[in-house]
Amino acid sequence: MNVLVTGSSRGIGKSIILEYAKHGYDVVINYNNSKDEALKLKDYVINTYKVRALAIKCDIKKEQDIDTLIERIYSEFGSLDVLINNASIALDQDFTLKTKDEFMKVLEVNLVGTYLLAKKIGLKMLDEKKGNIINITSTNGIDTTYPESIDYDASKAGVISLTHNLANYFAPYIRVNAIAPGWVNTKMSLDLDASFKARELKKILLNRFASKEEIAKLAYFLGSEDASYINDSIIRIDGGVRR
Repeated sequence: MNVLVTGSSRGIGKSIILEYAKHGYDVVINYNNSKDEALKLKDYVINTYKVRALAIKCDIKKEQDIDTLIERIYSEFGSLDVLINNASIALDQDFTLKTKDEFMKVLEVNLVGTYLLAKKIGLKMLDEKKGNIINITSTNGIDTTYPESIDYDASKAGVISLTHNLANYFAPYIRVNAIAPGWVNTKMSLDLDASFKARELKKILLNRFASKEEIAKLAYFLGSEDASYINDSIIRIDGGVRR
């Protein structure tokens, strides 16, 4: 069994790679800029979990890069069991200063890149009549909105719609689901203004941000046979929201 996790040299993607490797999956680590982190992760999972691992550069804004990534995976592994579309960017700033170029860049990575990977790999999975696609969206795409994140929020709402369409197209052979995290303890959250973070914490019933590992465990569960009847679902993991 094997898995591709996009944007997986660090953060949530890295935690998902570790979770799958721990369960014996061969893993494909995708990076764009973080080559050193990707290679260290590759060596770690090979030495620790005795699985096969690839570290492949791919800018998912570029269709040619995606084609090269897929060709390399199928050449090395022969097939792909699980695709996890995790790579995304956020270019938050004051709403009045947001430019079209910034908006389009966020959409190209978060939505169009996810679409291209899901389409191209999903069709290969369909040929084999098996596979699993998991998209990482966000509560920002459902009901947690911030004007400074308008492009990010729109992209994540698009990923939710994409998930529903893909699940319908690839049924009954490929399960397609999405995970919608709220706040997670990543570098982004560590850089938050203290007063803003305190206000956000008050909205969460569990009064804390998620760990990366909690997101990874859900991603592994959805990709496993234990979740064999879960399809076309958007699963929130946000600690509960105070009403």
